[in-house]
Amino acid sequence: YVNICMPEPCCNSKLNMILLPGLSFLSCFFFIVCFSFFYFKFFNGFSDYPDLRKHNNCMASALSPAVYARLRDKVTPNNWTLDQCIQTGVDNPGHPFIKTVGCVAGDEESYEVFAELFDPIIKDRHNGYDPKIMIHPTDLDASKITQGMFDENYVLSSRVRTGRSIRGLSLPPACSRAERREVERVVVMALAGLKDDLSGRYYSLGDMTEKEQQQLIDDHFLFDKPVSPLLTCAFMARDWPDARGIWHNNEKTFLIWINEEDHTRVISMEKGGNMKRVFERFCRGLKQVEHLIQERGWEFMWNEHLGYILTCPSNLGTGLRAGVHVRLPKLSKDSRFPKILDNLRLQKRGTGGVDTAATGDTFDISNLDRLGKSEVELVQLVIDGVNYLIDCEKKLEKGQDIKVPAPISQFRK
Repeated sequence: YVNICMPEPCCNSKLNMILLPGLSFLSCFFFIVCFSFFYFKFFNGFSDYPDLRKHNNCMASALSPAVYARLRDKVTPNNWTLDQCIQTGVDNPGHPFIKTVGCVAGDEESYEVFAELFDPIIKDRHNGYDPKIMIHPTDLDASKITQGMFDENYVLSSRVRTGRSIRGLSLPPACSRAERREVERVVVMALAGLKDDLSGRYYSLGDMTEKEQQQLIDDHFLFDKPVSPLLTCAFMARDWPDARGIWHNNEKTFLIWINEEDHTRVISMEKGGNMKRVFERFCRGLKQVEHLIQERGWEFMWNEHLGYILTCPSNLGTGLRAGVHVRLPKLSKDSRFPKILDNLRLQKRGTGGVDTAATGDTFDISNLDRLGKSEVELVQLVIDGVNYLIDCEKKLEKGQDIKVPAPISQFRK
């Protein structure tokens, strides 16, 4: 078709040298225009809209054919598209009784370019938090925590974790190999500056034996290769295990995962019920890591409305999960247990980690919220809530009645 549109070459060779490149360019331009016209005429946003009729996730609730048509052709500065954001939610309809998020961000700008989709998802997932008008608080002053020592007859271990992303680099669903390796380089160089009880070393997954990896996984120190469709459909497992690894201090009480679901996961943990000490180490270590990264000319993704920016909208804000493994043999069999957890803004899961069901009488209890409350507020909420659960367990052991507490407000008044 291009050749038909081009005239016969001129006999003058010098003129050919001048005309033919220009004619070739015009022919290619004409072809691109024709193709684009054909594509957008016959494959518009409405005809390309995914079938979400049987889906139960926040993305499916927020996305409409009109919104899809308006956002489909937009791209972030890193060329991340709407379809890439929603692919994991399209491929994984969810469970009728468990509402997942159904989308991920490919970079910091995703939350701005696709705000028409992300804002209602954030509002849905974070219990009404409006990112357009609300300001997220940050507070890492561990001295404000009270009653941070649990009864160790019931609490087996305590843990606080969060995520942090390096500004200027794509998030894990979208990052190139070079970007992922740059995240590893920046973070590992910064961590080398940690001192005293936080000093430790980095272990690259690529350099570990299978036995070493499995031992760290069994000890709940290390993440495994993503196998959940929610993560693999979000492009999280590409190039595994390239540029992934774990850093931990000598006591294995302060750990940092590199290039799992987020650029970094910062974790403070220990056996027993001293949540105040766990949170103090968490705050101190996190502040030092941020300072060391800033010294090297980098910074974390953050804004006043969304707090710290992470891959999944469910982790925006603090990104914080404060959890304890607690034994509740009698309370867990009480029909009021789910309602008590809801009113205390707590959630339970199995002790094997995310997506694991609870078995026996030991549960992983943690904060339900991430956005709209500060780190101090969320940890104190977990402390107060778990102490209430333990008090209920003790009353049931004595044959006494328990009460369902009044619902806790999520946001500051």
